Amino acid sequence: MIEAILNYDFMKYSFISGIIVGLIAPLLGTFIVVRRLSLIADALSHVALGGIAFGVYLTSVFNIVINPVISGVVFSVIGALGIEKLRGLYKHYSEIAIPIIMSLGIALSVLFLSLANGFNQDLFGYLFGSISAVSFSDLILISIIGAIVILFVFFLYKEMFFISFDEEYAGVMKLSKYIHIIFIILVALVISASMRIVGILLVSAMMTLPVASAMRITSSFKQLMIVSIIFGEISVIAGLFLGFHLNISPGGTIVLVSIAILLCTLVLNRVGVVRNAQRTSGL
Repeated sequence: MIEAILNYDFMKYSFISGIIVGLIAPLLGTFIVVRRLSLIADALSHVALGGIAFGVYLTSVFNIVINPVISGVVFSVIGALGIEKLRGLYKHYSEIAIPIIMSLGIALSVLFLSLANGFNQDLFGYLFGSISAVSFSDLILISIIGAIVILFVFFLYKEMFFISFDEEYAGVMKLSKYIHIIFIILVALVISASMRIVGILLVSAMMTLPVASAMRITSSFKQLMIVSIIFGEISVIAGLFLGFHLNISPGGTIVLVSIAILLCTLVLNRVGVVRNAQRTSGL
């Protein structure tokens, strides 16, 4: 695989994109899991699929060339804003916003796919990820999203920490409203950026599985964030390696590696090699 990375541009694009995704997906996933919003990634990924299907539909029917990644990003951001709006309307049942938007995303996907006469090879790559599908423009888009996410967490870490662990206090301090909106939009962007590597149907796993594994062996929030990123990078690199040599879509292998890491941490925690140090004061 190293030789292929050196000799083929698409392999370079895939590898660099995978490294970026392995960093930013668990980075935001840490906040998502702690806030008990893990299913939001699933909801937005289905909305992004609706956007991709919409782009494919316009291209096939009206001969309007639209990059499906762009339409996926637009739909995902709109879905993120929709979730935030519904969470405000259903204050005591805010979790209902997620299945509502997920249902909308699934419905739009089915509608536009049927109008576009079903699946094609490109759409299959979006669903399950593809090593050869990442173009230079995709790499640029993923790099820009990655830079935005890193800067957001770096400069607003303290605010996000308060929002994640005490949303009521953050609301009193007037921290939550606009920062949370920006955060939810960034989640949508990361999902859209990750779909080329992992695939729409599996992208939520990259935001939750590394965090779930890290929670078994860490005792503070910063440790959780760092270890989650390490596990994310291991999953991406190993998954890309296996996907390349087995000639299969990398999305499944990346997620299987993440599952293997989770099982290892559970076993180590069970036998006492590492202790589950989750405490309210630590996380």
